[in-house]
Amino acid sequence: MEAQLLGKYRAVYYQCNSCQFIQTEQPYWLNEAYSSAIAGLDIGLIQRNEVSVSIVQSVISRWFDPKGQFVDFGGGYGMLVRMMRDRGFDFYRYDTHCENLFSRTFEAVLPSDEESFYTLLTAFEVFEHLVEPMEDVSLMLRYSHNVLFSTEVQPVNWVPKIDTWWYILPETGQHVSLYSIKSLQIIAERCGLHYEKGQNNMHLLSERSVNSQWFNGLTNWRGSQLYNQATRNRRPSLINSDFARLRNQKSDANPFVR
Repeated sequence: MEAQLLGKYRAVYYQCNSCQFIQTEQPYWLNEAYSSAIAGLDIGLIQRNEVSVSIVQSVISRWFDPKGQFVDFGGGYGMLVRMMRDRGFDFYRYDTHCENLFSRTFEAVLPSDEESFYTLLTAFEVFEHLVEPMEDVSLMLRYSHNVLFSTEVQPVNWVPKIDTWWYILPETGQHVSLYSIKSLQIIAERCGLHYEKGQNNMHLLSERSVNSQWFNGLTNWRGSQLYNQATRNRRPSLINSDFARLRNQKSDANPFVR
């Protein structure tokens, strides 16, 4: 399969005969593709975050420790981190390609041992950007053994053609890895983790097995909202304490600021 990327680069896509995973040739065009970290065509960024925060809240409340620490991998402008902190969850951001606009100073630190692992790592609209997926998943697992992520999988019985699946997005040149369900299951097996697929293109790699029906329901935006309301799992917002922390840092840096 071939496509013209960024309107000028001819690139070849290769598919594994065994697991149907698709990847481009070595992506020599990425410096240009990421001249802006967030693609201009990505007009759904705010809506995705609004949907994701409710889902993340319900998944954490159902299966993980809400009092733990969490990291958003490939966190972009830091919007999800800020929104989750506003909901009372101690979230931090990791991203080496994008400026942190909304959650400055809340950067994730690579754990030094298993005692300091993050409870859960989120990675939304990240997997399709990975040039070396197994290497990057291994890095994610150094932060947490539980990874909640989103990526659109190949349509069932899809015959690979550039113009029959919008998610390839050759216009941006950023989607270089395209997954099938089988390929994600193989990643889980290689990492010794359980794999679960939900709605809204949500997936979970986890050291624990979760109930499929529950995960399917809680990754539905309306289902997650109903669950959050029914279980009253709302936590005190961190916005006031975060503001105080940032203000103190400003004061420490400038003794004339009071």
